[in-house]
Amino acid sequence: MPLIPVRDLEIYYEHHGRGPRLLCISGTNGDLRRSPTIFQSPLAEHFEILAYDQRGLGRTSRPDIPYTMADYAADADGLMQALGWDRCSVLGISFGGMVAQELALNFPYRLERLILACTSSGGQGGASYPLHELTGLSLDEYVRRTLFLADTRRDEAWQADYPDQFRNLIELTKAGLEIGADELGRQIGRKRQLEARALHDTYDRLPALTLPVYICGGLYDGIAPPANLQALQQRIQGSRLELFKGGHLFFLQDPRAFEGMKAFLQGETTG
Repeated sequence: MPLIPVRDLEIYYEHHGRGPRLLCISGTNGDLRRSPTIFQSPLAEHFEILAYDQRGLGRTSRPDIPYTMADYAADADGLMQALGWDRCSVLGISFGGMVAQELALNFPYRLERLILACTSSGGQGGASYPLHELTGLSLDEYVRRTLFLADTRRDEAWQADYPDQFRNLIELTKAGLEIGADELGRQIGRKRQLEARALHDTYDRLPALTLPVYICGGLYDGIAPPANLQALQQRIQGSRLELFKGGHLFFLQDPRAFEGMKAFLQGETTG
């Protein structure tokens, strides 16, 4: 199992492919045992991709101490150092986009290009939905609530019209959440991540970014709504914003999304 010592952690990582280097930073409760991963995306055919389980998550260490967003950024920097990656492009998805903002601000010499997907700046730019407020719900209630937040088209009327589809989504989501659920420290790691997430705020610092930035998300995202992405675009000079026909996981719903990411990473102009 590919574990590597980084700072106060043993980080689990995976590294595959050929082409320009791309670091992928995953979202809340991310775990590389859950499918599909970035290595199953169209980007895997064109880039050398490094992905990992963040502190508290997956097969990485889960210390029971306060985590900060700066810690998450320093973990990413430390992983790059440990693997001999001096520079690369970065794709930050959801919570990973928050980490990517901190990484770009604190270690700007590491990044060539930056994709911020379905994420938020916090502060005056708007925060992503406060997922820590859902921790008291039962598993069934939590899944139903997050499925609506992930795509606001899945309202009560939609659920009534498509009961089988909604039931399948519930079961798939539950199955993903059950991976590693009984492992020691799993709940502590998740709790610590949500605590750090709740304090995320890069809004005032974002104008310091000068690298190429592509901001993308879904039109029906109730976790990182379009207004938050627009705020990011307004704060990062020269950045580009594109919205797709989907929710929080828009890149799994609209095939044009990965095409847009690929074009940006390769320095092409997209329409």
